[in-house]
Amino acid sequence: MIAKRDLKKCKNCNICKNLVACPAGNVKAAIETGQCIGCGVCTVTCPEEALILEESQGKKVNVLVNNQEVEASSTLKNALIAADININKFPVSKEGIGNQIFMPCECGGCWACLVSVNGKIVPSCIMPLKEGMKIETSIDIDKSPILRVVSGFGVHYVGGVGTPYWLKNKGPIEAAVFTHGCNLRCPQCQNFPVAFSAGGNLVDPQEASQILLGLKELHGVSRVVISGGESTLNRRWLIEVIKSVKNQDNAVNVHVDTNGTILTPDYIDELVEAGMTDIGIDLKSMYTSTYMHITGLNDEKLAEKYLETSWNAVEYIINNYLEDIFLGVGIPYNSALISKDEVEEIGKKIFSLKENVQVCVLDYRPEFRRKGLIKPSFNEMLEIKDLLNSTGLETVIIQTEKGHFGP
Repeated sequence: MIAKRDLKKCKNCNICKNLVACPAGNVKAAIETGQCIGCGVCTVTCPEEALILEESQGKKVNVLVNNQEVEASSTLKNALIAADININKFPVSKEGIGNQIFMPCECGGCWACLVSVNGKIVPSCIMPLKEGMKIETSIDIDKSPILRVVSGFGVHYVGGVGTPYWLKNKGPIEAAVFTHGCNLRCPQCQNFPVAFSAGGNLVDPQEASQILLGLKELHGVSRVVISGGESTLNRRWLIEVIKSVKNQDNAVNVHVDTNGTILTPDYIDELVEAGMTDIGIDLKSMYTSTYMHITGLNDEKLAEKYLETSWNAVEYIINNYLEDIFLGVGIPYNSALISKDEVEEIGKKIFSLKENVQVCVLDYRPEFRRKGLIKPSFNEMLEIKDLLNSTGLETVIIQTEKGHFGP
């Protein structure tokens, strides 16, 4: 495969040039000079879909994967596949490390897919292959580097799904950082330069925590938030950031915003034990077909697993941790993506779990590859609020063009 640029579609936004972690160094230059290796990472990020992959006979090299000689081209990921290593979109257990790799974002942002190459630990999703590489997938995960690409250190003035409603619209709320990489491919993603790229800074948990706490002091807030992209993809990094923050300032509230897709009960337990105090989880639908439409996933079994995991995470927190942490639940709304009937069903199910859980309805706007969406009007969002209140839910907030309203 090789990437091609459709000049008729390209608007020279330079997201591919400035943010994509192109293995050849620079997307446009690699295409123009014939150095593209066909990894495809640029095609995911382009908002105009001006970058596409075409069939091409890439140069194959011989490498060793767990002492097995294989022939592959392009990226280390292809060598792993050639060696019958399973590429998973759901985390693998420590016992499964070696013959399975958790590779959720495939853009170089999350640093979850670590392997050893010639004795050095690296992410495997976009690493270019070179002749004679010695690749080992069975690494000591506890001794590997804890790093992640992040950007957007700053302060929230509105907060997220997991921000208590009484704090919204009252000036600076929380110090924030955005993690790069996401396991979903939402065509209307409202943070796509972060979700689908590695164009930030590679930082360890200690550095991230120090910057967050510095911003907290600078802006006089009492909260920090880790958002994304998808914040949970690199579990070790997220846990260590929370621990580091709480070790330095035990009084600070630590808020995690997530799509909930890999948030298993043991992961939730570890987050709470580390010091997480607030969490926002996006529940994007009731049905798998709607979920696939919203998230851009084309693997029905994976979409079903992600959707089930996110719902189970909400239920697990309600049943076990509501006295310990604050939970906010996000619901998307745009009539082109989800029906009012399905929103009502979501409301009824949340009500059956807990009637006073905070529910934040997000007005999905035209963005990324769905620029033709019509943003819901203020009155339309009020109708959605009334609809959810009618299910018995007591704490419903709506995000609108005029700001947040509710409960």
